[in-house]
Amino acid sequence: MAIVLALATATGCDGGDDKNTTQAASAPAGLGQFYGQKPSWKGCGNGFQCATVQVPLDYTKPSGEKVGISVIRLPAEDKNDRIGSLLTNPGGPGGSGVDFVRQAARSFGNDLRRRFDIVGFDPRGVAASDPVRCNTGPQLDEFFATDASPDDPNETNTLGTESKAFAQRCKAKADSELPYVGTVNAARDMDVLRAALGDQKLTYYGASYGTYLGAFYAEQFPKNIRAFVLDGAVDPKLSSTDLLIEQAKGFETALRAFADDCVKSGSCPFGATSDEVVSKVSSFLNATDKKPLSNTRDSRKVTESLAVMGIARALYVKEYWPVLRQALTQAMQKNDGTLLLALADEMVERKPDGTYSNQTDANMAVNCVDKPNPPDLAAYGKAAEQAKKVAPRFGPFVVWGGLPCVYWPAQTKQAPKPITAKGAAPIVVIGTIRDPATPYKWAQSLAGQLSSGVLLTYDGDGHTAYLQGNPCITKATDNYLITTDPPKSGTTCR
Repeated sequence: MAIVLALATATGCDGGDDKNTTQAASAPAGLGQFYGQKPSWKGCGNGFQCATVQVPLDYTKPSGEKVGISVIRLPAEDKNDRIGSLLTNPGGPGGSGVDFVRQAARSFGNDLRRRFDIVGFDPRGVAASDPVRCNTGPQLDEFFATDASPDDPNETNTLGTESKAFAQRCKAKADSELPYVGTVNAARDMDVLRAALGDQKLTYYGASYGTYLGAFYAEQFPKNIRAFVLDGAVDPKLSSTDLLIEQAKGFETALRAFADDCVKSGSCPFGATSDEVVSKVSSFLNATDKKPLSNTRDSRKVTESLAVMGIARALYVKEYWPVLRQALTQAMQKNDGTLLLALADEMVERKPDGTYSNQTDANMAVNCVDKPNPPDLAAYGKAAEQAKKVAPRFGPFVVWGGLPCVYWPAQTKQAPKPITAKGAAPIVVIGTIRDPATPYKWAQSLAGQLSSGVLLTYDGDGHTAYLQGNPCITKATDNYLITTDPPKSGTTCR
């Protein structure tokens, strides 16, 4: 959490004592002390206010160990016309919602900022909310540099050894926390936050993994929804490996879109057709597998895995495509992987001093406990081979990246299933047609599963749609969050 600079003045979002008493009285059995909290908001710079909200580590033992959830808000600009709080989650899992709101709160629509407190939180296990920390910087450097597209049994075994070591370090350092960091509990935390914020019903914007978290909330608390926007949807009914395979296909789609864009520019250095561009990227990655690239930042070599990670990072945001073009040009023509490595480091939140945020550790901790995992290395290998057939450049890397889950100390037997959230108010699901990380078909699927799902389509590129500046998406989203009147299902913005 940011340093507390000054004591905040009270606003409507604090909720009065009567309101918090009501929340406590209507809380699920045994949870009144959590639902009745009144956060102690303090100024934490640049108009923001910060607080910590307590939740039980284990909801079946509410009198046991507690977790402090770090929360931030940018108060509504018009207190007299204020609707309530807009709770947000930027995805991950492992992304800091506090950092997201600090960076992006003022990018939300003017009408939203006028009428809502823009609120972010670090989910349990993430950033400032009792973070899961397993690995040192050098250990993560080695993990990410390991060949995640093994070509022989020796490379496969090396990857297995690295992945097992990752899991063992988490068991050693966070074993008691790992069973409780999953999405089911994080969604329950959101309802505690709703009550602590003083809202009878929840207004929410979730991006990427934040859609999965939002869907789990909707399934558990359908009657507590005021308005939900799920942007860049994750399909909850897919298995852990099917999810990774489909995601890899999304990156292939985005790479093709990058290639098309490069060719249309008229001066693409990688070929005259998109097929030639994609083929040249493939050849480059194959060459990097045999001989890693140099870089001018430190002693690290840019392996094939790091090069793929750098490319993937740039595909998330269309505005990064010129940077990707430059990075690939330097790498292909000068054997210089410096810019690709910088993109890869940004992807996993590696800092210039060689330390990392806890994003990677938290990401693995949540993903591994959310769904059942393949039983062994051989089963994972079969999934990776399947991924390679449908996503030649990204499939193995995306699938093998989840291998630590095979060795994870906390497992679930709860099979994935569709989420219907029967009885919920309309829920708007936004899908971007050429989204690299959350394929458009996932948005179609989630909107279809939800009993009140409304699909809003962005015919564009990049990961997620809101906050990307498209006026049609912004208008439809803001109007729905303010009025609860959803756009017509099937609406497409270009």
